[in-house]
Amino acid sequence: MSPLTETVLFVFSLVALGYLAGLTGYLKPASGEGISEFAINVAMPLLLLQTMVKSDFHGVAPWSLWGAYFTAAAITWAAGHLVTTRVFGRDARAGVVGGVSSAFSNVVLLGAPFILGVFGQDGFEVLSLLVSVHLPVMMAASIILFEMFGRGSEPMHPLRVIQSFLRRLFINPLIIGILVGLAWRITGAPLPDLVMRLVDALAATAAPVALFAMGLSLRRFGISGNVRPALALSALKLFLMPGLVLGLVWLLGLPPLTAKVAVVVAAMPSGINSYLIAVQFNTGQALASNQMTIATASAVFTTAFWLTVVVYIFG
Repeated sequence: MSPLTETVLFVFSLVALGYLAGLTGYLKPASGEGISEFAINVAMPLLLLQTMVKSDFHGVAPWSLWGAYFTAAAITWAAGHLVTTRVFGRDARAGVVGGVSSAFSNVVLLGAPFILGVFGQDGFEVLSLLVSVHLPVMMAASIILFEMFGRGSEPMHPLRVIQSFLRRLFINPLIIGILVGLAWRITGAPLPDLVMRLVDALAATAAPVALFAMGLSLRRFGISGNVRPALALSALKLFLMPGLVLGLVWLLGLPPLTAKVAVVVAAMPSGINSYLIAVQFNTGQALASNQMTIATASAVFTTAFWLTVVVYIFG
């Protein structure tokens, strides 16, 4: 078995163990919520803080990386919206759910540990640059579209949109971890040994805990109707978006590691954000839940495919 295949199987085996723990009743649903909260609110922010403090980002091209990734995300989002509304006849609010389900990668619970496992700390440094803008950009797009389509005939108030965006942004633990790490990096002061040991210990749990929590969440959501549109949106997420990113990073001539990380992140399935947005809209909850479950199950095979492609192309 090649190291690449073994890594893919290891990552998704942790997801499967979480799913089995929920399926058999070994862990209660409330346990899954608690584990997810620990991963998102404690371990992953500390991992990002650690990366910001320790890493050397020399040679990474953030503007080209961001341009390639978010251009592909915008095209895929539009395609998901059109498929949901034009092909399956859903309303504009459900179209927003379809769009975000097609373009919002599961960067935290699945993407971060996957990148760490495949590309190591150097790859995670590239991912950190993407995470630092991924949440704000996708969150802003979701809030604006929610205001446009989620309020019926009520006009959109720009000030309310900005306030909502800033409030959600600066209370997000991942953003806080990045900002604190950058602030400490700017000061140039070393972290005290005891603090660094605590950060390292908790950050080391981020990857396995996040993957296990992802499996538990899949058991909680499951599949309940809307299978055809969910399959179509999963195809957009798992094939169209990484294919677009691959073409763009190749055209822009990004460094090999940066290009590989960008494509693999784009190939990640959708996470819980699409479901949360559907809950906010009070529409498309089953669609978002099904798409997340189907795409994550399929990603066992599709991520291996895209990894093989990027290793062949970029070395």
